[in-house]
Amino acid sequence: MTVGQAAQPLKPVAHVRAPAVGTGRRAALRWEAIQGYAFLLPALVLLLLFHLLPVLYALFLSLFDARVFRDMWSPGPFIGGGNYGRLLTNVEFAQSMANTVWFAAITVPLGLCLAVLFAQLLNTRIWGRTGYRVTYFLPYVTSTVAAAVVWRWIFQPRVGVANAVLAWLGLPGQQWADEPRGVFLLIGQFVGLPLEGWLSGPSLALVTVGLVSVWYSVGFNTVIALAGLTTIPLDLYEAARIDGAGPWRLFRHITLPLLTPTLLFLLIVETIRSFQSFDFFYQMMAGTPVPGAKVVTVFLYQQGFKSFNLGYAAAIGMVLFAIIFGLTLVQFRATRSRVVYAD
Repeated sequence: MTVGQAAQPLKPVAHVRAPAVGTGRRAALRWEAIQGYAFLLPALVLLLLFHLLPVLYALFLSLFDARVFRDMWSPGPFIGGGNYGRLLTNVEFAQSMANTVWFAAITVPLGLCLAVLFAQLLNTRIWGRTGYRVTYFLPYVTSTVAAAVVWRWIFQPRVGVANAVLAWLGLPGQQWADEPRGVFLLIGQFVGLPLEGWLSGPSLALVTVGLVSVWYSVGFNTVIALAGLTTIPLDLYEAARIDGAGPWRLFRHITLPLLTPTLLFLLIVETIRSFQSFDFFYQMMAGTPVPGAKVVTVFLYQQGFKSFNLGYAAAIGMVLFAIIFGLTLVQFRATRSRVVYAD
């Protein structure tokens, strides 16, 4: 516009709608989510069919006086919490639960301590380290039935290897997996110290099966503990050695704190395994454990598959499930402030 020319009025600019930003991105994310759920679908179906539905059906059966050979959806008279009420007054169930607690108190601490010890040894630079690692893991891949048969022969009271070793040492033979008396009572009798009642401790049969269970699971625990040790930065050890820290201080202030996430996992897994242990009890005791070694899973089996009282057995299973679930939550909450994660 030149000087002197009149200014022309501005024309209104028509509003042009910009294309939606991110529409293609949202469609791609939606398609990616559909693909992800499609890949997860087979696993979700298996979990639903073989994990969730059996639990729900066991809860359904526990509310009925269910017996074998009845209709699946009409298992018998509805009794509500009757089966659970029977459990509260059943002395045999209380005894089996006490035996299970004793079994967990024996196997869990012993298994974790041995796993940390063996992992420390296998983490050192020694010749044939890979072969030792495989050897420690072999029991875990062995059939529990075959292992139980072998250990049953080892602890056989008359011709077993264990009593032969005791005889060679000049000690009296034991009944091992057939002994209902407590281990502290037996030791007290040997040294002349009477220990009765709750001071007698867990039965020798329970301790025997517990030792076999630790032998079986220590390989798995060692491998997991060894994996946890390999995640600890070596720089921390080098810095501590420069400051004059010895082996015990290295373990106490570096290894153990940074191994707590792995130990928490093993603690939960071993606790669940100890409360669900069945194979070794059934095989080593020929299906009829002595009273001092009858755990909850064996009591459940006898009620469901020998007495054919499926409703009562389902109630035992649900109570055991609630106890294990509660213990897992307690372990998570109790160790939350003690678990240390390496940066």
